[in-house]
Amino acid sequence: MSATDTTPGREKAGGRIVAFVVLGLVVLAALGYGALYVLAGDKVPRGTTVAGVEIGGKTRAEAERVLDDALADRIEGAVSVKVGKRVEQVTAADAGLEVDVESSVAATGAERSWSPSRLWDYFVGGEDHDAVVDVDDARMDALLTELADEVGTPPRDGGLVFEDGGVRVVEPRKGRAIDPDTAREEILAAYLREEPVAELPVRGADPAIDEVEVQRALDEFANPALSGPVTLDFRGSSVELSPDEYADVLGVRAEKGRLVPELDEKALLELIDATIGDEGAAVDATVRLVDGRPKVVPGRKGVTYDPDEVTGGFLRLVTAPEGKRSMTVAAAVDEPDFTAEDAKALGIKEKVSSFTTYYPPATYRDVNIGRAAELIDGTVLKPGETFSLNDTVGERTVENGFTTGTIISNGIFKEDLGGGVSQMATTLFNAAFFAGLEDVEHKPHSVYIDRYPVGREATVAWGAVDLRFRNDTEHGVLINAKVTPSAGRSQGVVTVEMWSTKTWDIETTTSERYAPTAPKTQTLSGPECLPNTGYSGFDVDVERIFKRPGSDKVVRTEKMTTTYIPSDTIICKP
Repeated sequence: MSATDTTPGREKAGGRIVAFVVLGLVVLAALGYGALYVLAGDKVPRGTTVAGVEIGGKTRAEAERVLDDALADRIEGAVSVKVGKRVEQVTAADAGLEVDVESSVAATGAERSWSPSRLWDYFVGGEDHDAVVDVDDARMDALLTELADEVGTPPRDGGLVFEDGGVRVVEPRKGRAIDPDTAREEILAAYLREEPVAELPVRGADPAIDEVEVQRALDEFANPALSGPVTLDFRGSSVELSPDEYADVLGVRAEKGRLVPELDEKALLELIDATIGDEGAAVDATVRLVDGRPKVVPGRKGVTYDPDEVTGGFLRLVTAPEGKRSMTVAAAVDEPDFTAEDAKALGIKEKVSSFTTYYPPATYRDVNIGRAAELIDGTVLKPGETFSLNDTVGERTVENGFTTGTIISNGIFKEDLGGGVSQMATTLFNAAFFAGLEDVEHKPHSVYIDRYPVGREATVAWGAVDLRFRNDTEHGVLINAKVTPSAGRSQGVVTVEMWSTKTWDIETTTSERYAPTAPKTQTLSGPECLPNTGYSGFDVDVERIFKRPGSDKVVRTEKMTTTYIPSDTIICKP
């Protein structure tokens, strides 16, 4: 009988051998895995390309350098953008494109990792990747807008235009345009290609406001708005506005695919104020010359109202149906301070004086004297009121309608704004003189000008010298001033008339010239110098004689003494 040796000692020895073998295998595996880890490092997986550039098996730094070098020409190159038959060369800067080389390499999985999947990818992975491209949205949008403007035909929205008391329809029109989202994708995809060509399709573009919306706006707003007049009732003072008057204050604007009514509030208020008076103020009665005769012009009631109430309800008012096209506006009605009866009582019924002067041809005189006449004409002086030329005409500026001309300053001729206005001052002074009005302030020219009546003339200067006279009669005075320009003539003509009820017959006498003074010679320089041939100065007396109309009896006399200084000879040197 035989027996097997199964002693405990032998079993333990076999187990140790197995354990050592397993441990050895584990150590070998760990060493091999570590070797794989070291070999892979942070390298790009083998077989990897970015934008067609081979960078597999290289460290991140090496891969970035290779990729940067390989793409250099393409990065700086241009994309040929084709839209139909048109081709535009677009640079990366134009499109706001910039390659991020570091991120492009990182996206390939190039990183140190013990992950089995990372090691697997390194040795057996490797794919074709696109480069990471950063896009400047603002530049890209600007480029796409420019391309759309150049190659497309933008659609035209339909609309309505209110003009000349009616409405004109703007027909909508389809256009053709590139699709910005598609264009963006195509340009981005073509960038960095070996053949960088992006073909952008052109598609039809519909207007935001189509025929249906235009017809709706016509039916619901424009046609009702122009169907008839509207009435604004300012507490009994009614204003009726016809479509011809208010059409131009209406309009429409495109908003989210609809035509929305809108109102030019400023223009509407100006229209209403022109109807009820300047800024709603009452307008006094006055007297004007109509067909060469004085006529009383009645005053007008004033209306004070809340502008927001009118503008806030006007669009509803114009679209209201017939019979409801009126609106009551809370308002205060002001009566004019000076009525038609008051104007009639002024007694302005006849021409009481007239005076005419003449001036040599000059465009600046036509402008300045004509503008002064325009501002003075129609002035009404009530009993006791004083006329001021400077207050009436205002400062002689370009904004006020004046230009540069010749004036006299300290006996010397020079250029300044408003030159020639003294011609109007002299004419006006003489008209007031022969109407018998009180002389409050007048200053003759420093040197005598022979086209003016000697000793009976006036000059003015803004802020320094004025012409003023007072209506010291019991009646009103209407001043009528007119100018016949010198253009195309041998001279210009200035006439001022005074209309009132005749109070005085005025006669005048002028003395001989006396106390002569000799001129001097001055040598001046500068661009403002005007040469002049001098003449002597002198004194002269003028007497105004007051008589009642139709009487030879002298009621009183007034004497004026004028001293003219010499007009020096002026020699201009460079």
